Amino acid sequence: MDDVRVLVLTGYGLNCDYETSYAFGLAGAVAQRIHINALIDGSASLDGFQIMVFIGGFSWGDDHGAGVIQAVRMKTNIGDKILNFIENGNLVFGICNGFQTLVNLGLLPGLDGDYHKRTVALTFNDGGNFRDQWVNLKVNPASPCIFTRGMDQIELPVRHGEGKFFTDETTLSKLIDNHQIAVKYAMPDGTPANGHFPDNPNGSLLDVAGICDPSGRIFGLMPHPEGYNHWTNHPDWTLKKEISKRQGNSAVLEIPESIRMLKNAVDYIRGKQ
Repeated sequence: MDDVRVLVLTGYGLNCDYETSYAFGLAGAVAQRIHINALIDGSASLDGFQIMVFIGGFSWGDDHGAGVIQAVRMKTNIGDKILNFIENGNLVFGICNGFQTLVNLGLLPGLDGDYHKRTVALTFNDGGNFRDQWVNLKVNPASPCIFTRGMDQIELPVRHGEGKFFTDETTLSKLIDNHQIAVKYAMPDGTPANGHFPDNPNGSLLDVAGICDPSGRIFGLMPHPEGYNHWTNHPDWTLKKEISKRQGNSAVLEIPESIRMLKNAVDYIRGKQ
């Protein structure tokens, strides 16, 4: 069976490329870090890749808004190539700053097949501060999202200053009707956060943490799955280890559930080969 190849973007201010590549490796893919400029000048190509990842960080220092300059640069230079990549049945994943870029590109939410128009925003946190914390997430089982298939709840870290999901009522209604709201911020027991801080760390409408396009092949998520690539990443790992030890359960010491999100994408591509 052919390798599933993942293109992990790197560039000015982006800083999660090594973790993202490593995490996709754990998920069974072959990941390659490629600079944005290499795609633009043609020294690297999207050809041969099946998954493209817009990673987290602070592209161009978040000047003019998070993800704005990256979106303009990429849309102007290789926008058609990205659209062709998607039309060929491949997957696109945007994490944190990458989610912000996908929104600014118009690739999300992709309502009515429109992958050019910007209809949603990720703007400044209601608290006015950068948030670096762990959050509980509840997955929408009715969502077409490839990445969240078979998942229910997950705990992940967030680190952002502009993560508040916002849009107009008409667009929000369409996202609800299409089940494109794939992941929401939740309480530890999985019940809705209902905007409660810090369970909803930024004030996102309807606790939105991640959305997909109607096909489920383009996914944007504010929390960082690559940030939980080993059980010792969790702030309570020592407690979890002791509880596991006393219960005679080694499950907590295995690869975290967060990697399953990436493996879902890898398995989807494998199923097409």
